Amino acid sequence: MSKINASFVQGLAGLSVLPLILQGCEAKDQPRPNFVFFLVDDMGYSDVGCYGSDYYETPNIDRLASQGMSFTSAYAASTLSSPTRSSILTGKYPGRLHITHAIPIQGYKRLGNGTATPLKDADYVMNLPLEEVTIAEALKPAGYATISIGKWHVCTDEAYFPEYQGFDRNVGGNGHGNTADYFYPYHNKWRMAPGFPWIEWNTLPDGKPGEYITDRLTQEAVKFIEENRDKPFFLYLPHYAVHTPIQAIDSLIRKFEAKPVDSIKGHTKASYAAMIESVDNSMGLIMNKLEELGLAENTIIIFTSDNGGHGRWTSNWPWRGNKGNFYEGGIRVPLIIKWPGKVKAGSVCDVPVISTDYYPTMLQMAELDLMPEQHMDGVSLLPLLKDNGSIPERDLFWHFPNYTGTGHPDPSGPLSVIRHKDWKLIENFEDESLELYDLKNDPKETTNLADKEPDLAGELKEKLVKWRQEAGVQMPEVNPDYIKK
Repeated sequence: MSKINASFVQGLAGLSVLPLILQGCEAKDQPRPNFVFFLVDDMGYSDVGCYGSDYYETPNIDRLASQGMSFTSAYAASTLSSPTRSSILTGKYPGRLHITHAIPIQGYKRLGNGTATPLKDADYVMNLPLEEVTIAEALKPAGYATISIGKWHVCTDEAYFPEYQGFDRNVGGNGHGNTADYFYPYHNKWRMAPGFPWIEWNTLPDGKPGEYITDRLTQEAVKFIEENRDKPFFLYLPHYAVHTPIQAIDSLIRKFEAKPVDSIKGHTKASYAAMIESVDNSMGLIMNKLEELGLAENTIIIFTSDNGGHGRWTSNWPWRGNKGNFYEGGIRVPLIIKWPGKVKAGSVCDVPVISTDYYPTMLQMAELDLMPEQHMDGVSLLPLLKDNGSIPERDLFWHFPNYTGTGHPDPSGPLSVIRHKDWKLIENFEDESLELYDLKNDPKETTNLADKEPDLAGELKEKLVKWRQEAGVQMPEVNPDYIKK
């Protein structure tokens, strides 16, 4: 930081502006903020109380919302785990990275669909390239201690684990998309295909019998905060919850079994509700530890989900769709950002934002230089968070040249999506059909206006084509073995 010239300060003696200048200098000398990035797996838009649930109980996440800004049009970069996580870490769209599908381990690729589908799954990258400068790598030169605790799922090979992507430590992260059991010993079991041997991978080998993984990851997070209280830190906490298998602590399950469900909003599963409460307890313990250590005022907390909720276990009320498709319920997610002294407590923002935006936002929060060649698909949200400006008007894009294999009851096939202002266009690759929705007047996407608004639909399709060319995305191919039923 440049020093203020002594004679300049002396000449301002007695002027009211001097305290402001000196106050600004003191602020510059404040330590860089800590970051807690709290990522929940498969949590639906309304799975928390402050986003509308009357059945699930999330008092700590609700408290976070009362202290920060809640976003009502926040989007995940994909409807599946690996693509969104890759975007968070790099600031790039999944299509640009070619990480468009959930990554299976051991290099198994979904390149063929036998005779079942008109198109073949496009190839996709199985390891987040080491050449990408992750947000953790960008923060480290500024003295940040970094840790990844929980689900990683952006690679298949151990050489691409968090410790090789800018994190000082990796606790419980590997190439798996879930743990096979939420209770110790947490064995992951996976095999290439029927007839292949089962592979067991213990996520946390040093656990204790009966230990619940959400609680264990929280303990690790609290320990990290205590150990790094005297330096800036980046705590990346991607929980395995509330991904399947749906397993929870018995006492919490019984609590929700005795509580009236919310059938109108589709929040009815006691075990799922119990898992959410464990996640909320995790947030509470972390917030309490920050307050206990006097770190709360200098710690930024970002809370969100990697995609919409699973259709078999929850409802993404009030939106159509769920994990596995690209209607709003599959990609619109809760997002709360707490930034003490900067963000107005209890504020709400409806400006569309997306996973790629976290990277540049965190850099600016830490007063570090932006890296536009890295986070080229994201913009800093500081003007929104500080309520002193706006972000540039832009279109948002999604690209999925694959078949999900999930998305009950409406799984997605290969497609691209654009949100342009209040309009959303879905281009389906199988039959080249278009779906056009007016999100302002039809937020539940009930009426396809592509035939009624052909000029607009064509214009948005052209934008999609132009973006795909610029981003260099991969595309599916015609399946020569397809047999139409």
